[in-house]
Amino acid sequence: MLTLEKFEEASEIVKQVTQETKLIYSKYFSEQTGNKVYLKPENMQLTGAYKVRGAYYKISTLSAEERAKGLITASAGNHAQGVAYAAQVYGVKAVIVMPTTTPLIKVERTKGYGAEVVLYGNVYDEACAYAYELAEKEGYTFIHPFDDPAVATGQGTIAMEIVKELPLVDYILAPVGGGGLATGVSTLAKLLNPNIRVIGVEPAGANCLQTSIREGKVTTLEQINTIADGTAVKTPGERIFPYLQENLDDIITVEDDELIVAFLDMVENHKMIVENSGLLTVAALKHMDVSGKKIVSILSGGNMDVITMSSVVQLGLIQRDRIFTVSVLLPDRPGELVRVASVVANEQGNIIKLDHNQFVSTNRNAAVELKITLEAFGTEHKKRIVDALMKNGYAPRLIRANL
Repeated sequence: MLTLEKFEEASEIVKQVTQETKLIYSKYFSEQTGNKVYLKPENMQLTGAYKVRGAYYKISTLSAEERAKGLITASAGNHAQGVAYAAQVYGVKAVIVMPTTTPLIKVERTKGYGAEVVLYGNVYDEACAYAYELAEKEGYTFIHPFDDPAVATGQGTIAMEIVKELPLVDYILAPVGGGGLATGVSTLAKLLNPNIRVIGVEPAGANCLQTSIREGKVTTLEQINTIADGTAVKTPGERIFPYLQENLDDIITVEDDELIVAFLDMVENHKMIVENSGLLTVAALKHMDVSGKKIVSILSGGNMDVITMSSVVQLGLIQRDRIFTVSVLLPDRPGELVRVASVVANEQGNIIKLDHNQFVSTNRNAAVELKITLEAFGTEHKKRIVDALMKNGYAPRLIRANL
C-alpha cells in the first residue's frame, strides 16, 4: 500500500497544511561527529510537530460520511494536535484521548484547535484502548497515530523533501515511538534510492521496536520509563511492522541523560526548542561509527512545557559541570564565609546558592557545614575551583547539585 504514487500524492496534499522546513546545516554537530550533519526542523510546523502530515493525509482519504461521524484518536500529544488541526480544516468533530501524563502545553494546544480532550491512562497504550472503546460506542472514525499505512505515507513525505534538497544523503535518522514516521521515511527513502541508510532511534527505556525486531514479531514491553513522552510506546504497529523489518537498516537506543545534554546543545548552538522525543536523533549522532557522511537528523517536534524545559536545562548544566555543589567544613567564626567566597571569586567561580548548617556537629568551633552551589565554565574550570579550595585547607566534598 505504501507506493511511490501514494507518496507523491501525499506530498502534494500535505503542502496545504505544512510549512516548508528546509534542512539546516549544523556546524556544531558536524564538528562533534566528523560528519556533515543536517537537521530537518519539523518542530517548526504550525502544530509543533511532523504529525500533522500523516493526520491530514489520512483524513483526506476518508469519505465524507466517515468524516461526518466525527474523528477520534489517542495520542501523547503531537498526533493529537495534528488530528485536531486537520479536523478543524475539514470542519468536523474531533475527540482526542490523551494519557494523564501528557504535558499541559500539548493538552491546551489540542483544545485550542477545537478538539474535545479526554484524559485517560498513564501511557499511550492505555489511552489508545479507551479510544477504541469510545469509537465503537459513539460510532467515531478512528485515526491511528502510527499503525496505519495512510498515516505512515503522510509521514514519509519528509523523506521526499530531504532527498529533493539533499540528493546524496547517506543516512536519515528517524525517531521511533510506534513506528509510523520510521515506516514512511524508510520505505520512501528505499524507493527513491536503495543506498540511503535509514536508522530508527528509540529511548532505551521504551525500545519496543528494537525488541520486536530482535524477536522477529511484534512484542509488547512490560513497562516503559523515559522522559521522551512522545515515543513512550509499549507496542509498535502491527500493520506497519513488516515495512520496518524490511526497510530500517538499524536501530539505536538513547538514554534519557543523553537527551538532557542534547537539549542544551540544541538551545545554545541552534537557538531551537526541541522536545525530548525530537532530540533522539541528535543524541544518536554520537553512537554512529561513521565519518565523512551526509546525515540528516529529523527533529520530530518541539512541544515542551516550560516546567519540563526548566528542569531539563538545569539538569543539562549539572551534567556538563557548569553547575555543581561542594560541601566544606569550617569554624563558626566571623570572616570564614568571606574567606571561602574569596577563594571561589579568585578562580572566577560564581556562587548562586549557599546553605550554612550550624548543627552538623555539637562542636561548632570545629565543624560548621557550608554547601556552595556554583556556576562554572565546564569540567576543567570546576576542577580548578575545587583544587583551590583544597589548597586553602577546606577539604571540599562534591555532592549532587540540587537547585
